[in-house]
Amino acid sequence: MDGLMMDRPLLVKQIAERAATIFGGREVVARTQDGIERSTYAQVVERARRLASALTEVGVKPGDRVASFAWNSLRHLELYLAVPSMGAVLHTLNVRLFEEDLHYITGHAEDRIVFVDASLAGAMPEFDATEREVIMPDGPGERAGALDYEELVAGGDPGFEFGEFDENTAAAMCYTSGTTGRPKGVLYSHRSIVLHTLGAGLPDSMGIREADSAMPVVPMFHAMAWGIPYVAAMVGARQVLPGPDLSPGGLADLIASERVTWTAGVPTIWTGMLELDPPPDLSSLRELKAGGARYRSRSSAASRSDSASRWCRAGA
Repeated sequence: MDGLMMDRPLLVKQIAERAATIFGGREVVARTQDGIERSTYAQVVERARRLASALTEVGVKPGDRVASFAWNSLRHLELYLAVPSMGAVLHTLNVRLFEEDLHYITGHAEDRIVFVDASLAGAMPEFDATEREVIMPDGPGERAGALDYEELVAGGDPGFEFGEFDENTAAAMCYTSGTTGRPKGVLYSHRSIVLHTLGAGLPDSMGIREADSAMPVVPMFHAMAWGIPYVAAMVGARQVLPGPDLSPGGLADLIASERVTWTAGVPTIWTGMLELDPPPDLSSLRELKAGGARYRSRSSAASRSDSASRWCRAGA
């Protein structure tokens, strides 16, 4: 005998629709080479619908691989929501890989289209296997023959309906760095993303909450940023996306100016902050995750020595 409750498939589109419906006015912030961009979940999801519509018009079909070569940004978040929700597969390319590996990966994945940040236009190699390139304007940079992201989005349908499909359908794809032979691809299903999002949002896991300003420093091209963009969207947390400047000083300034309360990245990201003089203002932080460890701040500003001891407890 089958149960009759909650038999809907678990799909990424439900995270997007929940964010737009319940937390539509909540702010999403991104830093680019040109400055700070501000949006809301309602705007991000509407643009994701437009993007999915536009991709459909240019011939992207369910199951097709759509690659991204991008920093943590508003437009990358739109891709995170749009591509899986139309039934295609988002393939996040690691911008730090060697050109040979990138050529192998895009060919092996059979990527049809690749989205690239303008600030990375000079760093991304030519991919002969892909049919189209789309350039995302986060700063100066051009690619000959590339479509313009904003024009693509503007021409899309804001009422485009995200798809319905089996929850085991592939939603995203990441490749290893190839340290043990050729890079190897891993496919995330819609079900795996939604279940991870639900589990990661628990208090004793990532514990991101609606009141937070969450800044994922772990790249959106690395293990789907540990799922943080999806978790923050699900709970309605304000997102602060750091863009290309991952320097200790740049991150410290963003934490202070945007009053970030929750952040995460590998320990090497954070140890550089110990060398900053004067010590950065991290008083807004309530939690910092470093490589799976956790640091909880006190409300008052700390001295350099006390700060160092707390960084150590974070596993840095």
